[in-house]
Amino acid sequence: MPLSKLTACAMFVALIAVLAQIAIPLPFSPVPFTGQVVGVLLAGTLLGPRSGLLTITAYLLLGAAGAPVFSLARGGIYMLTGPTGGYLWGFIPAVLITGLLMKKFQTTRYRYNAAALFPAIFIIYLSGALQLGCLMQYSIKQVLLVGVLPFIPFDIIKIFLAAALSVQIKKSLQHNGLGHILN
Repeated sequence: MPLSKLTACAMFVALIAVLAQIAIPLPFSPVPFTGQVVGVLLAGTLLGPRSGLLTITAYLLLGAAGAPVFSLARGGIYMLTGPTGGYLWGFIPAVLITGLLMKKFQTTRYRYNAAALFPAIFIIYLSGALQLGCLMQYSIKQVLLVGVLPFIPFDIIKIFLAAALSVQIKKSLQHNGLGHILN
């Protein structure tokens, strides 16, 4: 893998870690509202499946090793094995599916970028809800009430934000002769 792509991956690990610190704990849920999903979505749309996977894997390993890169400056293996860990694990298939869809579309059109991000959010919810429900012994209704439904409006905003940013970043990189860094 070229150094430019490795550098882009490292930058996205840092971006996701910084966005994870934009976190709001919710009194009724063990799941905080965070900004890190925007970084994950951008990694999928801009880096593609392979580099996106490398980015998310590096991020999760860094956090598992204890670096405070997860929400609210937390780290450690418990973050991956605890009630909210499923959302983090969901980043892996989410970035893969987003990267594959973007590779298929190969466009800088906003609507295609946004469309590629909805399945990623669904995957993150599914993975997170499964682990949350199992570990907290929640019913399906409880999981939906504390781990999915409150986040939908904010995640729709994140989708549109990530789609708009990815279009502008792609255009800017291509305009400046740096399009090779992408996908």
